[in-house]
Amino acid sequence: MDDARGPAQEFQPVPGPGHGERGRHVGQITTQLREAIRSGFYVDGDQLPAERELAERFDTARSTIRKVLLNLETEGLIERRVGSGTFVRCDDMSMSAAHDIVSRVSPLELIEARLAVEPHMIRLAVLNATANEIKMLGSILNDLEQCRNDKEAFTRHDSMFHEWLARSSKNPLLLHLYQQINAVRGHDQWVAMRNKILSPEEIDEYNRQHRALFEAIEHRDMISAVRHINEHLEKARQDLMGAASA
Repeated sequence: MDDARGPAQEFQPVPGPGHGERGRHVGQITTQLREAIRSGFYVDGDQLPAERELAERFDTARSTIRKVLLNLETEGLIERRVGSGTFVRCDDMSMSAAHDIVSRVSPLELIEARLAVEPHMIRLAVLNATANEIKMLGSILNDLEQCRNDKEAFTRHDSMFHEWLARSSKNPLLLHLYQQINAVRGHDQWVAMRNKILSPEEIDEYNRQHRALFEAIEHRDMISAVRHINEHLEKARQDLMGAASA
């Protein structure tokens, strides 16, 4: 998209860690691109550089850039259009409406919505996920399992993991609904509950459930996959109820 900024003002990343620290690199790149959008460097409707170009600018792998873009899409800041590219979407009215509903949903209401949506989402993911999508899911899970002592990183990668499951369902309406569900996790109520619940031991248990769910999907075992997601969400519901009553 041509505008007054011109080619001389292309986005220049702030130097970050090298390739040996890509787990942290995802968060740092996400922050830089998020700020580029919110500061107005990229405006609504702008097309972001291609994955390959972003990988070169940030000196990282394309798989890392895919995770960054998934983060930004989860936050409602970008839209990826198959065959066209990635575009900024930060319309003030739509962001205000989204913030309004997010601010009125409690953590327990979030889990109720997830219990209504995710079991069927998982059924579709078992049926429809491609080999590349399962590979990407495994890569996100590997990163998730490194977050034992970092609640914020765990929450970020957990959101990515579940949204990738929604993407793998191949149902665009389910994906849109799940992106709205995921937005609640950034609200202050959820952050407060997260800080009460997430000990390293609890994170380990959630990740054991994530791993079991992933393996069931990888083996196209629908019955096991649905059982695992229900157990996972029921644990989350019980943990939230315990934290709310503490």
